[in-house]
Amino acid sequence: MPRDRDPLVVGRVIGDVLDAFNRSITLRVTYSSRDVNNGCEFRPSQVVNQPRVEIGGDDLRTFYTLVMVDPDAPSPSDPSLREYLHW
Repeated sequence: MPRDRDPLVVGRVIGDVLDAFNRSITLRVTYSSRDVNNGCEFRPSQVVNQPRVEIGGDDLRTFYTLVMVDPDAPSPSDPSLREYLHW
């Protein structure tokens, strides 16, 4: 995907929160039965509870860090709470 269309770049997650990186494993995040994908939107009522997170990879000796960012908290024009630990 071109860098200028990557939802993580467009949403300023890469650049403001994280440095650019190469994706190396699969990651699946689900709220109830709805998958989270880059660029998708959820209503606050849909994300009240902690999500289910599945991290792929074959080497069980490898540890991964998961960072979830709410890029428009409390609002798209004022994302001052985007790095708040919600759960």
